[in-house]
Amino acid sequence: MPTSAAAREATLMAGEAGEAAAAVRRMLAANAGTFRAIADRLRRHPPAAVVTCGRGSSDHAATYAKYLIETGLGIPTASAALSIASIYRAAAAPGDRLCLAISQSGRSPDLLAAVQQQRDAGAFVVALVNAESSPLGEMADAVVALSAGAERSVAATKSYIASLAAIAALVAAWSRDDALEAALGDLPDHLDRAFALDWSAAVPALAGARSLFVLGRGYGLGIAQEAALKFKETCALHAECFSAAEVRHGPMAIVGDAFHVLAFGGSDPAARSVREVAEEFRDRGANVLLADPDADHADLPAIAAHPALEPILMVQAFYRMANTLGLARGCDPDSPPHLNKVTRTV
Repeated sequence: MPTSAAAREATLMAGEAGEAAAAVRRMLAANAGTFRAIADRLRRHPPAAVVTCGRGSSDHAATYAKYLIETGLGIPTASAALSIASIYRAAAAPGDRLCLAISQSGRSPDLLAAVQQQRDAGAFVVALVNAESSPLGEMADAVVALSAGAERSVAATKSYIASLAAIAALVAAWSRDDALEAALGDLPDHLDRAFALDWSAAVPALAGARSLFVLGRGYGLGIAQEAALKFKETCALHAECFSAAEVRHGPMAIVGDAFHVLAFGGSDPAARSVREVAEEFRDRGANVLLADPDADHADLPAIAAHPALEPILMVQAFYRMANTLGLARGCDPDSPPHLNKVTRTV
């Protein structure tokens, strides 16, 4: 008897991505008081800067944090080069900073070294971590438990989405953004809807691809970074992420007939440039897939919501498609070659 499409897609990755709505609902409920307490502390002692610490998907969440913090609070936010602490063993200059550490496991040695470096320099350390009792959780001044539950697939999905939602909730509380805080209440239901969206058109379009660009900008850039990683990790497909602005500074020279592009739009001001460059590449003959809740003609469906939350919904829809694409390309999305769940980089 033929195997159903649902059965063929039944991987740990698909199952765990499908749990993201429940994970976010748990995380928001469990940390409501924590977000208020951290926000109160940050308003009483405003940091001069925010330093983010993370690797892989967690660093992509940090990109999302950069745009939310800088647009909502105006505080410069930058990602730490973890090897400055772990390999060069250089001290950080003292300063009144927030160190925002993001991790699924909370155990990577270079992450812990960088957080300790910031702590020694006087930073207030907030950890967004799925493993609450990890060394990172024990090191932090405040812990936001991502509450995603066990994640057995090597490819992070629900923990990444929970970290994005936690960042949005923290920034909403810190900046007193009532609209964003209210929109977060609808996020779990929207995530369920997003996971059910039909992105199947992307599978035959990319099944034979050898490489592609993934484009985003603003709130959507961190999601584009994550999608590019997942293409490599779960589909054995080379993908590079660019902002819709940065792609014009050289990389666009190779985009032409039959080149593949996945673009993430949205209703925030930066998304207009994503649509413009996607249309330009389409005119050159590129195979463009645009996911956008605000476009007149999008190739992939997306849910309209608060502009800062639309990227979270798009990456949820993307995860289901990436799982299907990986299987179509003969890959095991749960166990990519040469990778482990906890990457112990130094």
